[in-house]
Amino acid sequence: MADWISFWNGSHAIYVNDRHKAVHYAAVAADLAGFLPGPEARVLDFGCGDALASAELALRCAHLVLCDAAPAVRHRLKGRFVAAPSIDVMSPEEVSNLPDGSFDLIICNSVAQYLSRELLTSLMRDWHRLLAPGGRVLLADIIPPHVSARADAEALLRLAAREKFLLAAIAGLARTAVSPYRKLRAQLGLTTYEENEILDLMESAGLAAQRVRPNVGHNQQRMAFIGERTA
Repeated sequence: MADWISFWNGSHAIYVNDRHKAVHYAAVAADLAGFLPGPEARVLDFGCGDALASAELALRCAHLVLCDAAPAVRHRLKGRFVAAPSIDVMSPEEVSNLPDGSFDLIICNSVAQYLSRELLTSLMRDWHRLLAPGGRVLLADIIPPHVSARADAEALLRLAAREKFLLAAIAGLARTAVSPYRKLRAQLGLTTYEENEILDLMESAGLAAQRVRPNVGHNQQRMAFIGERTA
């Protein structure tokens, strides 16, 4: 995971242009809003990245914690939300030190592919502790083994055609072919899961689990799951 943290901590071109980045975060925030329990909810967005649409999410809950392992990402977030009393920015270590029952919803979107199975299993157990009774974990954008980098590229091109940044997407994919991201992905791989593996992982952590559709974001070849703390 350290190599991926270093990647996200530095400058990168994972988004082909500013429109792609804005469209991505707006779509994710709109999808996530449908999972918010209500205006009194306490929410953790684990591995939030730049979280460009988090202000909109914060309007729909009582308290939003943005958590990212990359120090540079946290620094940017703290600068943006310094005057937002309902938003806190924390490291994973700080989140782990919070008391039991701190959250009603924990979001982990498009993060699991960068974690080892062992780390995700450990996190899931800690999230069970951090959830209030009846609280839920949303684990989204999980990559099944059969979904390749080519399939991801095709999903991006469909999004780009719909949102009118197709030429930039084509150029961006060409850059990605020789980028540090592509090299890291080839070297380290991305962690993939069958549907039953995620269900078993959540159940083992004490969460009543089910797959939900559609997935969060534009790539519907990936999967999303809800796990609820029932005790």
